Amino acid sequence: MTYLRAEIGVFGGSGFYSLLENPVEVRVDTPYGAPSDSLMVGEIGGRSVAFLPRHGSKHTLPPHMINYRANVWAMKELGVTRIIGPNACGSLQARIKPGEFVICDQFVDRTSGRKDTFYDGPTTTHVSSADPYCPTMRAIAAEKCRELGICVHEHGTVVVIQGPRFSTRSESRWFATQGWEVINMTQYPEAHLARELEMCYCNISIITDHDAGVEGLEAPVTNEEVVRMFAASNQKVKDLLFAMIPALPAERPCVCATALEGASF
Repeated sequence: MTYLRAEIGVFGGSGFYSLLENPVEVRVDTPYGAPSDSLMVGEIGGRSVAFLPRHGSKHTLPPHMINYRANVWAMKELGVTRIIGPNACGSLQARIKPGEFVICDQFVDRTSGRKDTFYDGPTTTHVSSADPYCPTMRAIAAEKCRELGICVHEHGTVVVIQGPRFSTRSESRWFATQGWEVINMTQYPEAHLARELEMCYCNISIITDHDAGVEGLEAPVTNEEVVRMFAASNQKVKDLLFAMIPALPAERPCVCATALEGASF
C-alpha cells in the first residue's frame, strides 16, 4: 500500500495532541497490529512531518498497553527517518525542576513484558544500545532550547518504569541515588525500536514534577499535577519543535543510520 510520505516523526506525550495545521489523516496498517491512532501528516518549516499521539488521541492507552512496535513501524512506513519523542517526566534530582527540559542521552529499562524488538528470528540480530539517542538531534534540540530561553539540561539518564503506577518512595530514592536524572513510563521500548529500524530518535523530557523520593521534597507525585504542568509547558514544546525541525540536516552521518550493519548472524 502507498502512503502519504513524511520525513520527520513526532510522538506526542500526555496532553499534547495538537501540532500541525491543516494536517492530512493517514491510517497505517502494520504487521504488529494497529498503531495508537491515525497519523497526521503536514509540514513544519518546509519539512514533511508525521504526528502520532502515543496514548491515542483521547489518552485511552496507558503506558504498558501502547503498541510501540506498531507505532514505530507506522512511522517507517511513511518514510520517516527521524523521530522526536517529547514526553512528561518526573525529576529524580532536586537541581532539575518542574518546567525545565532534559535532553536525555541514556535510558535504563525497568519495564517488563513489553514487545521490545522487531527481530524475533529466525535471523538473530543484536542492535547496539550503547548510545541510544541520536547525537545530531540532541545537539540541535539543546541549541534551540537555549535560543528560545528554555532552561535545558543537555545530558541525562531516564529510568523507564512499567507503570501505570508511580514509584514507591523507596524505589524513587534508589533511582535517585544511582545519579539518574528523570523517570518516565514510555521511553522504552520506543527509542530502541526506532534504532532497530535505523531511524534517529531524540527524547525531550518535559519535567512535570519531582518524584516521590527526591530528598527534601516529600510531596508525592499526582496525575493531576503531571497533567497541569505538562499543559503549562505545551507552548514551549511547540516552540522547540518549530525551531528544531527546520534545522535538522538532510544528511544522517550518525550511528543511527547504520545501526544494522554487522548486527545479524
